[in-house]
Amino acid sequence: METTYTKTELLAFVASRMLEDKRSVFVGTGLPMIASMLAQRTFAPNLLIIFEAGGVGPKVPTLPLSVGDSRTFYKAVSASSMHDVMSQAQAGYIDYGFLGAAMIDKYGNLNTTVIGDWEKPKVRLPGSGGANDIGSFCFKNIIIMRQDKNKFLDKLNFITTPGYLDGPEGRKKAGLPEGGPYRVITQFGVYGFDEETKRMKLISLHPGATIEDIKENSSMEIIIPSKVERSPEPTQNDIKILREIDPQGLVIGNE
Repeated sequence: METTYTKTELLAFVASRMLEDKRSVFVGTGLPMIASMLAQRTFAPNLLIIFEAGGVGPKVPTLPLSVGDSRTFYKAVSASSMHDVMSQAQAGYIDYGFLGAAMIDKYGNLNTTVIGDWEKPKVRLPGSGGANDIGSFCFKNIIIMRQDKNKFLDKLNFITTPGYLDGPEGRKKAGLPEGGPYRVITQFGVYGFDEETKRMKLISLHPGATIEDIKENSSMEIIIPSKVERSPEPTQNDIKILREIDPQGLVIGNE
C-alpha cells in the first residue's frame, strides 16, 4: 500500500533517522521535538531527550508548544534548569544538537541575528538563544532549514553559531572542542561536510528533488558526488506515530 505523507512529515522522519539509541540530544521547539519523539518511539527507545528549559529524559506524551511546556518534564529523570543543561553541553555530555537558521554558509556557520549590515540591518532576527552553546559544544549538530539562494551562501556577514568557521582548523584555532555541524536537512535533501575540506556536501536527495533544484537554490558551491542516494521514506506506521505526536497539526500541518 502506498504511503502518503506531507513534506514536513518527510523532514521530521529523515531528521529522526539521524539520531541513535543510547545517545543524548539537545532539542528545540518544533520539528526537532517531533523528530526526537519519533526516534524514541521507534528505533531509539533509550534516546535521552534534553530540553533547553531543563527537562531531562522525559517520555513526552504529545507535542509541547515550547521547550518550557510542562510536557517536556513528563516522566523525566530530572526537572532541572537551563543553567544545568547548558553546563552539561559545555562539559561534553550531549551528543546531538538540533538547530534552525536563517542563513548558512559552506562551512556550516549559521546566522540567526541580522540580515544585512550589523549597524543598519535590513532585518533584525531573534539572535542566538542557546544556539551558540549548542553549536559550540554538542558533538553532532543537525540543522533543519528551508533552502534558497538567500539562505545558502558562500560566506555570512554575521556568524551567530559556529560551524567549521573558516575551514578544517577553524574550530581548533577558536578553542572550540571537536564536533560541529553534522547534517543539514532541507526540503530538497540531506547534506554533510567533507572530512578534509569541511565544505558542505550533498548526501541524499528527497523523493522528487533533483540536482538542478540543489544548484538553483544555492549561492554557494556544494560538493556533489557522482552518485547520490535517495532519502528514505516514512512507512505508514511512522506517519501514524507522527500524527499521534502532533494530533492538532501544529507543526506538521498539511504541507
